[in-house]
Formats: sequence, structure tokens, C-alpha cells
Amino acid sequence: MPMSDMLLTKRHLLGGAALGALAMAVAATGAGNAFAATAPTQEGTVDMAQALQPGKSPDMAVGDPNAKVKIIEYMSTTCPHCAHFAATTFDAIKTKYIDTGKVYFIIREFPIASQDQDPAAYAAFMLVRCAPNGPSVPLLETFMKQQMQWAGPAVTDVRASLLQISKIAGFTQDSFEACLNNGALVDDINAVRARGVTFGVNGTPTFLINGKRYSGDMSVESMSTIIDSML
Repeated sequence: MPMSDMLLTKRHLLGGAALGALAMAVAATGAGNAFAATAPTQEGTVDMAQALQPGKSPDMAVGDPNAKVKIIEYMSTTCPHCAHFAATTFDAIKTKYIDTGKVYFIIREFPIASQDQDPAAYAAFMLVRCAPNGPSVPLLETFMKQQMQWAGPAVTDVRASLLQISKIAGFTQDSFEACLNNGALVDDINAVRARGVTFGVNGTPTFLINGKRYSGDMSVESMSTIIDSML
């Protein structure tokens, strides 16, 4: 079903598992930003060379592909813990490790619920893929840092909220609608998700770091400890 034909409203979205989780997380934390990132535990290993191979869709990545440490984050745009990582950890890791050539960071789509259950997660991912200058990590980070403004429990019109943010990235009304009508993008997102499952990903955020798999939000200190041990 084209995304433009779906009712992106608060009532519809909160019927989905991911936004329901977001609502409960916000209720539990008050402002929605009081998540505690605990020290991560390694859950398993993966063939990193295989994981780094591009899939059907080009990867969204930042940094030097030849960096010693390579990180793949599987995340969902409506995951509150992913939003917390984006708001409190990613920028510091980017400055400390990515911009200095020590880390290559790839971000991949892993919506927790189906398109019918959580259309907002798919819509945001699709818009990131349709950005005027190509798949845009900056736009994705903007969506994550402003998650409560377009996917929070108080939002009554998700579509209008997404459009407002997307226009800042160069979208027009027409290009916005065309993107959300592109069914091939939904297939691409599902393909990325399905491939993530083969690497043991079953929740978000999940990080594959030089062949080791970690699940859950990470603080700057926790991720720095892991990275430093590999440099």
C-alpha cells in the first residue's frame, strides 16, 4: 500500500508495537530523555567481512571505510533507545573516532514492527533514502533527535510533522509525496531488516563492532571502551 494512502495519525500509530513502546517509555521517563545506558554485554559474534558486504541498498555510512574499527548499527526511527543514542552518544563518537579516521560507522534499517503496524518508522526511513542529495545520515540523525516532535504520543499528525522536517532537508510537497508512494523503498527496507536477522539482530539498537554483537543503548563511555580495546 502506498504510504500516502495510510492514515498517519496518532490513533493509528499508537496501535503499532513500536509506537506503543515509545508511549510507555515516555510515560516512564517523564520527559522521554531519561534513559540509562548500561554497560553493554557482548551477545555473540558475526562474520564481520560478510556483514560489511553491501546488500541490495547502498549503505548509509560515515567515516573512512579503511578505519581499523567498523561499526554497524541496526536501528529503528521510532525506537526511543535509538533516539537516545543519537541524542547523547553518536555526536561524541563521531567527533572522537569517526572524524579522526578511527571508526567507520554504518547505519542500517531495522523497523521492529511491520509497515502496517508502524508506518511512521517506514516513512522516516523512506524519506532518508529519498533525500535530495542521496541517502542522508544527517537527515536520519535529525529525525532521531526530533523523534518526539513527529512520533511522540502528543503528535496528532505524523505526516505533517515529517513534511515540516523534510522541507528543511530540501523536500517539496511533490517530492515528499512521491517518496512515500515508492513501494520499492519498502521492499528495500524489509530486505535490509531480513539480512540483519541473519546476523542475530532481533532488537534495536544492535551494534556489530569488529565482529562482536552488542544489543541496547550505549553511553559514550561504554562505546569508547569497546572501540579503544580494538584500536
